[in-house]
Amino acid sequence: MANFFNYYPKTYYTSGANNVTSLDTVTNLIARFGFEKELKENSSTFYPYSIKDSDTPEIIAAKYYDSPERHWIVLMFNDIIDPQYDWPLRSNQFIRYVNDKYASNGATESPAVTGLAWAQSGAHPHSFYKITTRTQSIYNSDSKTVTETIRIDEDAHTALQVTSNNFTLQDGTKIVENVTKNIKTYYEFENDLNESKREIRLLRKEYVSPLLEEFKKMISR
Repeated sequence: MANFFNYYPKTYYTSGANNVTSLDTVTNLIARFGFEKELKENSSTFYPYSIKDSDTPEIIAAKYYDSPERHWIVLMFNDIIDPQYDWPLRSNQFIRYVNDKYASNGATESPAVTGLAWAQSGAHPHSFYKITTRTQSIYNSDSKTVTETIRIDEDAHTALQVTSNNFTLQDGTKIVENVTKNIKTYYEFENDLNESKREIRLLRKEYVSPLLEEFKKMISR
């Protein structure tokens, strides 16, 4: 990151102490640079990438852009402001995070359990779901299955009946509809949230050189 700020313009800052005024040269962090929305949404300029457990922005930049110092391209292209919170945690980090976050909840149990055990327990659901699965079987054709998951409240979940029904339409299409229900634990909720951060977009390498030139010109104005 240090080299990244070398491109930023310098400005003067006055400070005073003991009635002595000094003039310092500092980096102007107010300067801003960003990617246009059209560029980030144009599928020809990027390709999808799934972050691995061993990946960091620096590792990805070194692998795809030939320098770990270009990690800011990875972050900025994906609107990642704070890598500490917007980047997926590694498996061991995630376990520690969940255990620490829900430690106080586990401590209220009798007997007390770890935060991780509390979060993984189905006795403490985070959310409730109705799942409807419809399978259409058409004569001399492959079947088609569609699953719809809807979040519901606890009362609706308790009252929901698990059902299975068969229908035959006038054209001979057979439909099997199954309604089930499910819960999501706090661990599953946190895991889904963490995993959702893995899917990012990487700017194609051929755009990096012109990007760097444009960045240097714009940020130094």
